[in-house]
Amino acid sequence: MKKKILPYLLLTPMILIMGVLVFYPIAATFSYSLKYWKLTAPNDIHFIGFDNYINILKSESFWYSLQNTVFLLVLILFGTTILGVLLSLFLNIEVKFSGVLLAVAVLPWALPPYVNGILWRFIFYPGYGLMNKLLIGMGMVDQPVEWLNSRWTLLFVVSIVVIWRSIPFMALVCLAGRQSIPHELYEAAKIDGANVPNIFRRITFPLMLPFIGIGVTSTSVTAINVFDEIVALSGYSDLGKNILVESYLTTFSFLDFGKGSAVTYLVMFLAAILGIFYLRSLNKEVEY
Repeated sequence: MKKKILPYLLLTPMILIMGVLVFYPIAATFSYSLKYWKLTAPNDIHFIGFDNYINILKSESFWYSLQNTVFLLVLILFGTTILGVLLSLFLNIEVKFSGVLLAVAVLPWALPPYVNGILWRFIFYPGYGLMNKLLIGMGMVDQPVEWLNSRWTLLFVVSIVVIWRSIPFMALVCLAGRQSIPHELYEAAKIDGANVPNIFRRITFPLMLPFIGIGVTSTSVTAINVFDEIVALSGYSDLGKNILVESYLTTFSFLDFGKGSAVTYLVMFLAAILGIFYLRSLNKEVEY
């Protein structure tokens, strides 16, 4: 009897923590999203069902934010995947300073997202930032480019910042996948006369796919939840807002807790869909 109860006793602290910090906020947020709840009218809180969700889906502001979110998702996903895989192949080379190179590669991931945004804001400063100085010095432009004053260029800069932060995780996951491939496969391929491109196409890349899938799913969740970089580069303006900034503005600027909770739930729903693929990638076995 004691052996049956002991595992549950050991899990009790974690269950309590998860219940208070995860499950209760999820349930409470959903209940808020079904109510008319504005802090400007504290005495007029009442149940309205799914009206908040219907109003959000009819809102032009939400679809504008969703377009920005999808644009960021595509750029960040492709940029992080391609550069992360290439960096992992580079870090796999055995040299004297491979450990130092690995530590340097992890630095962008270790820095807080807001700090990353501030650093890149100086680079893409609309006046004479570093990027504009380089472009003018090379004769590519005559006048400074207003990087942060246009919707698409701002989103492009945001995607660069997030890619820079996300590459280390993708590279580490892919590096682990590359180093888990048995050397015997490469030796056999060389004996059979395979060249480097064929080895990569038929051995390295297929066997790294499950690990790339983990990185892609994690990067997708990161791209949907971009917040600090946007705030650091453009503040809380409507120009480059995504659905997470939309949720923040609705809740804390317009003080509409009901509608803001509904937007938050939509963000969580999108992240949950990608999270399912992430868990499936973790459980996928690799056969050599």
